[in-house]
Amino acid sequence: MPDETADHLGKETPSQHREVLRLALPAFLALVAEPLFLLADSAIVGHLGTPQLAGLGVASAMLLTAANLFVFLAYGTTSVVARQLGAGNRDGAIAAGIDGTWLALGLGAVTAVLVAVFAGPICRLFGASPEALGHAVTYLRISAISIPAMLVVLATTGVLRGLQDTRTPLLASGLGFTSNIALNLLFVYQFHWGIGGSALGTVIAQTGMAAALVWVLMREAGRHHVALRAHPGRILAAARTGIPLLIRTMALRAVLLTTTWVAAGLGDVPLAAYQVSATIWSFLVFALDAIAIAAQAITGKTLGAGDVERTRSATTLMVRWGILSGVALGILVLLLHTTLPRLFTSDPAVQSAIAAALIVVALSQPLSGYAFVIDGVLIGAGDGRWLARAMLGNFLAYLPLILGVHLMGDWLLSDDGSGGTRGTDNAVTWLWLAFTAFMAIRGVLMWARVRTDHWMVTGATR
Repeated sequence: MPDETADHLGKETPSQHREVLRLALPAFLALVAEPLFLLADSAIVGHLGTPQLAGLGVASAMLLTAANLFVFLAYGTTSVVARQLGAGNRDGAIAAGIDGTWLALGLGAVTAVLVAVFAGPICRLFGASPEALGHAVTYLRISAISIPAMLVVLATTGVLRGLQDTRTPLLASGLGFTSNIALNLLFVYQFHWGIGGSALGTVIAQTGMAAALVWVLMREAGRHHVALRAHPGRILAAARTGIPLLIRTMALRAVLLTTTWVAAGLGDVPLAAYQVSATIWSFLVFALDAIAIAAQAITGKTLGAGDVERTRSATTLMVRWGILSGVALGILVLLLHTTLPRLFTSDPAVQSAIAAALIVVALSQPLSGYAFVIDGVLIGAGDGRWLARAMLGNFLAYLPLILGVHLMGDWLLSDDGSGGTRGTDNAVTWLWLAFTAFMAIRGVLMWARVRTDHWMVTGATR
């Protein structure tokens, strides 16, 4: 971020360093648990075969879409709860969190039924091979059972973040990840249930996480004498508040799904390589998003308290941390880009393509660190309408780039005498170059917005 922008935002204080670290460190450890679920599944399923790994790529893309469409349950709830807390209304903050949890349960139940019933047609949209398609449908249909739990985890985690508590979600995520690995190893390798066993293990782990976080929220509500019953009017109001973030997330998921669709059209090897590299990218996203989570909680609280100057200075600090964290993660991925692929597959062609993709992923991390932090600041500020418009514009700008890769598919995959691996490497590399261009456009839009004061609305509600 340019120096003049940092000056415009304000000067940070030592206490803000401690506050960001207190929120971001547990958030980082909790956030990486979600991509670790997929990393563990990818590592375990990858050794069953390339079609299984390709099938997981399709199914996980749809499962994450079904769940992450409703990420506003976490992000919007964090902003609303933090604003109420900053304004001195803790009871109102908890009540808002309970409304969000009921909303998550209802949306999760409906979504789970739809995904389970239409798992076959959904997976066929990607055009994967028949063998990969069968594995994708199996994984998605079983995993659909966990969607209500996944949404409840989002909502309750958002409540706790808004209350400035990122440690409890960390404990729940740690237990969930540990149980997920144990169950997957048991079901896949001991019981020989294949990719279905991997899905079932994840279902059980996600359900356990949701139950633990709901219990914590119930205990907090009891301590402050806040009723747990559903309030339809308030739940509908929470849903309306989340619509802009829903649109923003739908546009983002459209970007990711379009990229997966292009990867599937390139064949099983490029799709498998993209699945692994995208899962690693997701892990890095969640790592960087820890600072964005701190940004959501701190921005909501400071604007709720009417402290604009503190909001500006905290933004300056967190942007700097985001960029530096991106540099550190990028260097780490570069150092490991030939080692990591061997953890996920024994297929040399897939390993080579993953390694090529990870070079681009590594170089794009500082840009990601900047974009994610500003995204968190604006979510915390409740600037959902601008975020929705910006992401829609970003998606429209990305379409010509990714469709260009689709049209060049045969040329990129053409064998140049190296046994075919170089063509696959080129195809997957171009996929990631296109996606990096998407992130660059996103970063420019974020930079332009944060330089203004339009997003800084103070008070308990926006």
